[in-house]
Amino acid sequence: MRIIGGTAKGHTIKAPKGIDTRPTLDRVRESIFNVLSNRGIRGASVLDLFSGTGALAIESLSRGASSAVAVDMKTGKLILENATHCRVEKELTIVPKKISQVMPFIDNQQFDYIFSDPPYEKGFIQSTIDLVDGHDLLAPEGVLILEHHKDETFTVPDHWESIKEQKFGYTLVSYYVKSRERS
Repeated sequence: MRIIGGTAKGHTIKAPKGIDTRPTLDRVRESIFNVLSNRGIRGASVLDLFSGTGALAIESLSRGASSAVAVDMKTGKLILENATHCRVEKELTIVPKKISQVMPFIDNQQFDYIFSDPPYEKGFIQSTIDLVDGHDLLAPEGVLILEHHKDETFTVPDHWESIKEQKFGYTLVSYYVKSRERS
């Protein structure tokens, strides 16, 4: 795995050993950042839930995001190692907790981009949606990016709208924003 763009472009990052983690493929990450490039990454605040390797948070910082929070209950040490290797550790906050335990660490914050790439088909996409909506974590012009199995079902609030969906084999990447009528 490598960082695709920005100041850390070409830096390799380590993935955890074992099959518990399914890192976002380089081509999927590149496609995500191509979609987001029209909105701009520079100066953005980022929340990366189920961060795994930290690749999405690190990629964001490499491309000019001002800050990122990486949340993963198992891989905090690995995320720090990858961030240090890519020289973005000062802008990154690592929260080694479950998403149900994250609020004390991000209370009263909103994020321009929220990524969630949890284990597939275990209900974590719905947990992400409920957390983001319930605590108003998405900034008014922000984007929630969900990476999930193509057959996974979930419900989004009526005041959100889908702006894009990309398919990569059995993986779907879904992009949501707050509806303009309500935000």
